[in-house]
Amino acid sequence: MLFTYYGQSCFGIVVNGAKLLFDPFITPNEKAKHININEIEADYILISHGHGDHVADVEAIAKRTGATLVSSFEITNWFESKGCIRYQPMNTGGKWKFEFGTVKCVNAIHSSTMPDGASGGNPMGFVITSDDGNFYYSGDTALTLDMQLIPSYASLDFCILPVGDNFTMGYEDAAEAAIMVGCKTVIGVHFDTFGFITIDHQKAKDYFKMKGLELILLSIGESIDI
Repeated sequence: MLFTYYGQSCFGIVVNGAKLLFDPFITPNEKAKHININEIEADYILISHGHGDHVADVEAIAKRTGATLVSSFEITNWFESKGCIRYQPMNTGGKWKFEFGTVKCVNAIHSSTMPDGASGGNPMGFVITSDDGNFYYSGDTALTLDMQLIPSYASLDFCILPVGDNFTMGYEDAAEAAIMVGCKTVIGVHFDTFGFITIDHQKAKDYFKMKGLELILLSIGESIDI
């Protein structure tokens, strides 16, 4: 699978030929000014919750690409009112089989309010299982024992976890989350965008290594095969 990082918690993954884009927040991000959202392709846009730093570019990309939105009932309805006509409403605990694989929505401990103050429903993470491999994106979350349930239905190849602390898990809790979900390879997100979530990269990587884990921190615009 080809993974491309676009900053904050936005990334793209190609799964069985389908282009999945997660939590697009690019144009307002000063650190991502070199990324042109008009060059990003998406067949599906998965949205973990309604905060502006996760939804800022959803409408523009969805309307240009015709992507199907995958998120909570409240979030898909909110974007439907803005003219985004392709969507799959979901909620925590549910799963749906798409052309590329299956998406299961899992619990996230956070908040979820749309930019205009409307409810974004329950925040969530996603477990994607496919012929290409399996991965978990936690969305913005605190460490929660619910993560221990994930290995009962998915053997993960990698996971994507927030590491910036303050608003979400820090890297120490993210390492514990990786242990809970039975995954040794972690791609870190939700770090360095704002002063509140700036981290020491080497210190974070060394902490993961001490735990027998690998933490990958990509530069904005960087792609890797994983």
